[in-house]
Amino acid sequence: MLRSMYSGISGMKNFQTKLDVIGNNIANVNTYGFKKGRVTFKDTMNQMVSGASASQDNRGGKNPTQVGLGSTLATIDTIHTQSSLQTTGRSLDLAISGDGYFMVKQGDAQFYTRAGNFYLDDNGSLVNGDGYKVQAFTLNEDGTTSNQFGDVAVNVNAVLPPVTTDKISISGNLASNSVNNGTPFTQQVQVIDNTGQAHRIDVHFAKTGDNQWGVYVNKPVKKEDGTTDTPTTTITYNTETKKFGPTTFSTPINIEGIDPIAVELDFNQLTQEAGSTSALVNPNGNTEGALESFNIGSSGEINGVYSNGLVRTLGVLALAKFSNSSGLTKAGGNLFQESINSGVANINVAGEGRGSIAAGTLEMSNVDLSEEFTEMISAQRGFQANTRIITTSDEILQELVNLKR
Repeated sequence: MLRSMYSGISGMKNFQTKLDVIGNNIANVNTYGFKKGRVTFKDTMNQMVSGASASQDNRGGKNPTQVGLGSTLATIDTIHTQSSLQTTGRSLDLAISGDGYFMVKQGDAQFYTRAGNFYLDDNGSLVNGDGYKVQAFTLNEDGTTSNQFGDVAVNVNAVLPPVTTDKISISGNLASNSVNNGTPFTQQVQVIDNTGQAHRIDVHFAKTGDNQWGVYVNKPVKKEDGTTDTPTTTITYNTETKKFGPTTFSTPINIEGIDPIAVELDFNQLTQEAGSTSALVNPNGNTEGALESFNIGSSGEINGVYSNGLVRTLGVLALAKFSNSSGLTKAGGNLFQESINSGVANINVAGEGRGSIAAGTLEMSNVDLSEEFTEMISAQRGFQANTRIITTSDEILQELVNLKR
């Protein structure tokens, strides 16, 4: 039989596969986070008719004579290029601008996706459309991101318990050019008592001498008779160490009708420089607060906003990165899995060698319809040309049969 007939058959099979991939691309033109495929071909083995020969004294060299035996698939690539982001305005719609993949889990099976249309289930867990749980880093007690990740839950009924004030940090600047016994500088702050109730108190700073200040916590600088009251504590600025001393001071805050609140005053961040006084008084503690809303920042932090005005980070979304993202295996449902050639997932937060997270947006499919239709025409014509090879080969065979009449 003619070799051209089998070459035509191999070409037809290859173009059928190419049309399959193009059809899948077009079918997913509006699939969020979809990454298109691409087919490449290569020639198969070549039959040697005559080999090459080297040049001789009286004759030049001769090239090899070979007949190709058709084509075969080289690769079916997944193209992981960034696509455009579509604004949705929905807080749980997330897109990655740059490298990286969201991590989702079903049991012990771990998957990766660029489709960020997430939801909350009945337990408050963040999940994708198929119920796979989104993975996020947990937080340490000091608020820093840990190296452990797992399911993230947003409890819409969460309540922050009240925390009694036990420390007041004082930062900023006390002006060195202030007048001794002049007008005191006053800051009003909120402190929390042992029952979780909030109280407003005044903290006054009055310069009493060179490099010396009186601090009055919830007590006036002047008595009713106009004389200066005794300060809660007196702090002195050391021009060599550039620090106030004492650096800390423990004192009760006396508020009428309640038990005294024991607090520690921290002056470590307080300075004395020429200019204006801008001391900042920052007490810890909080009243009880219920979760009112939450949002997701560009670094993947899930921030809960409480009714008492506090914002608490509930977790930080984990993003995975691969040495060879084209080596990932498509698992269906907009999901990818690791393969032996993709490399192990390198997991971190957004911005650490990965893209940023855009809340309220979704990444579109990276399928370009104009490109796909052009490739479809090319594949169709290629398929037709290969059928002509078979037709022509058949006609030649018919002529051979007709030699014997």
